[in-house]
Amino acid sequence: MTVKPLVKICGLSTPETLDAALQAGADWIGLVHFPRSPRHVALDRAAMLSRRARGRAGRVVLLVDPGDDLVAAAVAAIDPDLIQLHGRESPERVAAIRALTGRPVMKALGIATASDLDAVPAYAGIAERILLDAKAPPGAALPGGNGRAFDWSLIAGATLPEGWMLSGGLTPESVAEALARTGAPAVDVSSGVESAPGVKDPARIAAFVTAARGGF
Repeated sequence: MTVKPLVKICGLSTPETLDAALQAGADWIGLVHFPRSPRHVALDRAAMLSRRARGRAGRVVLLVDPGDDLVAAAVAAIDPDLIQLHGRESPERVAAIRALTGRPVMKALGIATASDLDAVPAYAGIAERILLDAKAPPGAALPGGNGRAFDWSLIAGATLPEGWMLSGGLTPESVAEALARTGAPAVDVSSGVESAPGVKDPARIAAFVTAARGGF
């Protein structure tokens, strides 16, 4: 039996685009707290958006190499259903953040070559979910959200943990092919549904969810 893929719309920053994601039927909404990102939202604004989404979709806060104080502040403000770690957090750090917060964690791993998949087992037993994203290019300011896809053939035949998520350069135009080629149980999009960096496009959000759910 084929299972409907789950969809996460990340980097939302306004009530209007959050509502667009919810109305389209997104399973998760992502709030980025990372000042270098064009999708960054302050904790008070993220708290407002989180309250708006409560009970309508899973709420994810994205943090990059956060210290304990930031983790605690983000959890207190946003009350996330899932913490997404998108930096260079070690398996030990992921475990520590889970212990500190009592919240499930998703660890993002950058993929550029087959050897990058070697890191998956170390995290799979600790993080509730693994997100495979395109590795940022050398010198990039952001660890993700760069609009790049990785070679999906790299994960053909790979043993991946249940509930893994595919990210990296996905768009309304490419997501159906990505799902068909990888069998991903979940997909994550950010720049692929934007009209400019950090500016979400409600029409592209709706088109992405529709394309991901095509046939379901």
